[in-house]
Amino acid sequence: MAVRLQREPFDAGAEAARLTQGREEVGAVVTFTGLCRRGADSGAPLTALTLECYPEMAEQELARIEAEARARWPLADALVIHRHGRIRPGEPIVFVATLSAHRAAAFEAAQFLMDYLKTSAPFWKQEETEEGTSWVAAKAVDDDAARRWDEG
Repeated sequence: MAVRLQREPFDAGAEAARLTQGREEVGAVVTFTGLCRRGADSGAPLTALTLECYPEMAEQELARIEAEARARWPLADALVIHRHGRIRPGEPIVFVATLSAHRAAAFEAAQFLMDYLKTSAPFWKQEETEEGTSWVAAKAVDDDAARRWDEG
């Protein structure tokens, strides 16, 4: 399985290097690393973000999304790493890497993965500020981004 769900931070550079080692058939590698930002949706400075999930369900959905990307584009490989638990500003949350012979497939597959991770991955986000905690609601802009990949 080319997905990992974990609590601990990851090293995006090391993950990309490991994934591309000896891959002479690959002409394009696209990576995306999502970081926990300092600003909360409320506008207050964020002290932490907690991502809650049911690990087995989250892993199954990450694997389903990753498999769909592989079915849609000619990928040599793909990797999705998603963290859960308490994450501080500046720490990585998500890593997506797509490898293909050509850049278009790698770029599109990476965008697809991120669009669907934002809308379909079963995580509940809670922002922590000095003022307290609040749950983060889904955003229409994320749903709109994911809809562009709908077939039909």
